[in-house]
Amino acid sequence: MAEDEVQYASVTFKSKKRQTAKNQEEVVYDEVKIPSQTAQQTSDTKGLLSDEEKRRFCRYKKLACCFGILCVILVLAMFGVFAFLYKSKLNQLEINQTAILQENNLTQQKNNLTTELDQVKKINQELQTEKKNLTEQIESMKKTWNEQNVSRAQWSLDEYCRKDRNRQCNSCQKDWLQSQSSCYVVNDAEPKNQKTWEEARETCREKSSDLAVVGNEVEKTFLKEKSWVNSNINGYWIGLGAEGGRWKWIDGSDLTNQTWIQQQPAIDGQCVTSLQNREWKSVRCTDKNAWICEKKALSV
Repeated sequence: MAEDEVQYASVTFKSKKRQTAKNQEEVVYDEVKIPSQTAQQTSDTKGLLSDEEKRRFCRYKKLACCFGILCVILVLAMFGVFAFLYKSKLNQLEINQTAILQENNLTQQKNNLTTELDQVKKINQELQTEKKNLTEQIESMKKTWNEQNVSRAQWSLDEYCRKDRNRQCNSCQKDWLQSQSSCYVVNDAEPKNQKTWEEARETCREKSSDLAVVGNEVEKTFLKEKSWVNSNINGYWIGLGAEGGRWKWIDGSDLTNQTWIQQQPAIDGQCVTSLQNREWKSVRCTDKNAWICEKKALSV
């Protein structure tokens, strides 16, 4: 080597006597020159130190790997814990949300039921009011009906059992003509008071009767005899008209004897009149004529 390595050593000389005072350490520096053999040993020592450092590095590396693995495990564990906590929190939130929704639904159902109950109460109150009104109407109708029955009974008594006949009862009212079990009234109105078929029928109904219906030859002959001829009368309405190409009575029955009527076939809008000394005649229902009403005779 170009230069010898210089090393310093600390040398302490101890006195045989124990100093009572503070121990003092004397340091003596000296320059010691080591021959080349020492330098060679130092080189070997460096080699040994290098191996030692490698082993130490390996240990550090292993330790670092273990520490890293531990950190990874710790991170994973923390992540797992956080994930578990997050999942638990999320589940709890879902449970809370479900509970809130159920509570809201129950509240809404309660409100709906309350509303329905109020409506039912209202309807019940209206029904009670309606029942009360109907009861009052029924009582009023009963009273009116009874009064009408009394009035009708009195009217029937006056009409069928007249005072001027000492209350002797007849089967038909005054001015009505009886034939078999029916009563007839002949309305031989002047032209200005004559009516269409429908108007004549309505007038009969106002008298608790209807246009005359003929069921046999006897009734037909009776009506024909009472259908008096008058220069102002072209005929008397009876309860026969064309319907669906057939002649029908107002009670729904068909005309059984087609020879009783002159014009045929039956044309809708045509009605029948009766007149003395001729057969029944088909004319327009809108024409104006006299009319004959019929109702049941009273049994006395």
